[in-house]
Amino acid sequence: MGAEWSQDEVSQPTEEHRKETPPCTPQINNNESGAIQETATELKLPHNHEEILKDADAPVDKSSTEKLYDQLYAGVFLNQKKKKYWIDRTSKKNCFMLYARNLSITWAEDRSCWHWPFIKESSDVTLVAAELLNVCWLEIHGWFNTVNLTPRTLYQVVFVLMLKDPAYGWGIPVNFRLILADGSRQEHKENMMEKPRGKWIEILAGEFETLPENDGNMECSMYEYEGGGWKRGLVIKGILIRPKD
Repeated sequence: MGAEWSQDEVSQPTEEHRKETPPCTPQINNNESGAIQETATELKLPHNHEEILKDADAPVDKSSTEKLYDQLYAGVFLNQKKKKYWIDRTSKKNCFMLYARNLSITWAEDRSCWHWPFIKESSDVTLVAAELLNVCWLEIHGWFNTVNLTPRTLYQVVFVLMLKDPAYGWGIPVNFRLILADGSRQEHKENMMEKPRGKWIEILAGEFETLPENDGNMECSMYEYEGGGWKRGLVIKGILIRPKD
């Protein structure tokens, strides 16, 4: 049974006690503070999203920032599934995928050289890839306007590829190159003979920081035509543009 207190037994605060007792202020623990900061971050609209979403394949619900972010975390297809735009959950920065149909591929429309198979992006999404059947002149280019990337961010530009057997003609290393709008370039060679078969791999073309001086169209390339050997077994999913971890 709880104790009963009479009015006389309850001590009244003295003047000295009032001075020593700090004012009552609300306390916020670290978890609550983090949640508040995260909410504030999520409420910031993505860079240039309105211009980007003009090319969306399906309507995007913009009735609230939360609904917009939910859709952008999942990703939005652009230009009849030739591109995909999404927001990285951790950094809240813009990411893009340029699929094979958005790339310039030499001899792409020659059915004896290239095949365009369907691949599964997810259980309910099918995309078109480019499969190399037989060419001696390998040349692939992709272009992208960097104004749609989040400013002052270090980005990676990556080819997403697969080598499938029978794969041949890869004895000479392949060139990978990135050229920015300011004319700066990065280029290196990759030995495709060392790459695994039968699974998607990523090959870095280059990385750069999005600064005002290099805003504009960048070019990303993969090529090898000096050796003259016939090649087969390459499947191209596309070019991935993402913030570097």
